[in-house]
Amino acid sequence: MRISQMIREAAGKKMTGEELVRRYRNGERDFSDADLRRANLAGADLSGANLRGANLFVANLTRTDLNGADLEEANLAKANIEGADLEETNLSRAHLRKALLAGADLRDADLRDADLRGADLRRSKTKGAKLPSDWKG
Repeated sequence: MRISQMIREAAGKKMTGEELVRRYRNGERDFSDADLRRANLAGADLSGANLRGANLFVANLTRTDLNGADLEEANLAKANIEGADLEETNLSRAHLRKALLAGADLRDADLRDADLRGADLRRSKTKGAKLPSDWKG
C-alpha cells in the first residue's frame, strides 16, 4: 500500500477527544480532516493545531485554547465554543451555524466566508477580526 493511500484512508477517521489531547501532548499537531463529532475537548490546549476540515459537529470546546489554530473549512455547527481562546485563529470558510461562541476571544481571527447563521457571539471579543462580508452582527 502506498503512503499517500494510507494517509487518505486515515483522514477522517473517528477520534475521541482524549485521543486528540494525548496525541497533541506528544507533539502531534496535524489533525486535518479528523472526525471529532461530539468530542469533549473542554479546557484543552490545542493552540497552533491544524484542524483544517475537521468535523467538530456538536463538540464541546468550552474554554479550549485554540490560539493560532487552523480551522479553515472545519465543521463546528452546533459546537459549544463558549469562552474559548480563538485569537488569531483561521476560521475562514468554517461552518459555525448555531455554534455557541458567547464570550469567545476572536480578536484578529479570520472568519471570512464563515457560515455564522444562528451563531451566538454575545460578549465575544472581535477586535481586529476579519468577519464575513454578510455579517450583520
